[in-house]
Amino acid sequence: MSHHRLHHFVWGTALAVLLGTAACGDDSSGVSEDAGTDPVRDDAGQPDGSTPLEPDAGLPPENPYADEVVLFEPGDFAGFGQDRFPDVVLGPPSGLGPDNGSLDVLSLGRGGKIELRFTDIAVVDGPGVDLLVFENAFLVAGGAATHSERGIVSVSDDGVTWYEFPCATTDAEGGYPGCAGVATVQANPANGISATDPAVAGGDGFDLATVGLSRARYVRIVDAGNNRYGGTSGGFDLDAVAVVNGVSLRSGTP
Repeated sequence: MSHHRLHHFVWGTALAVLLGTAACGDDSSGVSEDAGTDPVRDDAGQPDGSTPLEPDAGLPPENPYADEVVLFEPGDFAGFGQDRFPDVVLGPPSGLGPDNGSLDVLSLGRGGKIELRFTDIAVVDGPGVDLLVFENAFLVAGGAATHSERGIVSVSDDGVTWYEFPCATTDAEGGYPGCAGVATVQANPANGISATDPAVAGGDGFDLATVGLSRARYVRIVDAGNNRYGGTSGGFDLDAVAVVNGVSLRSGTP
């Protein structure tokens, strides 16, 4: 916060007194130097002491999707979606149902890695699935097989210590249990299907209890390294991530 100081030019005792009186009586010219009662604001505009932010603090509404990309390290054969990065992986999924894979995705490439952060709602361990990860898997025409490109998911609450979900990247017969990129995606803002309801959204669900974590603010996805590669759309194609069980991060809790 900048403080506007009134600079006095001393033109004699009488004029100095006059100017001093005027400065004290006029509080429309700026914040006075002794206006030290305003709390110091941190980078997020929140008063020190973790005072909850007011609804009119100018922040966008809370949403259950990733808010920031912390790190992106594409592997070989990546490139698709980078012209829309990072927005392409933030916000809701753009599922097209079981028979079609969305093109609103970011290809990680062979062994590529991405880390995402939730800034307004964190994932918490609740009943059943806590987190959904959406790729663009689709059913192969003429059969029940799914075209999938697997990703290994990890979560963290501080962005330093990570907890990885077991992912059977080669168990095609068993449906690649524990991996992302296996299930088709139905949720899309255009069709009204909720992206936070595991019963209808599609995508692959993850329960924090599996890795023994009670809360997560970060999600990491790494391409499994044994997917199909070629051109600029190789490997795991990330559409979105969504919080199913969550808690607000605007309550002042670190």
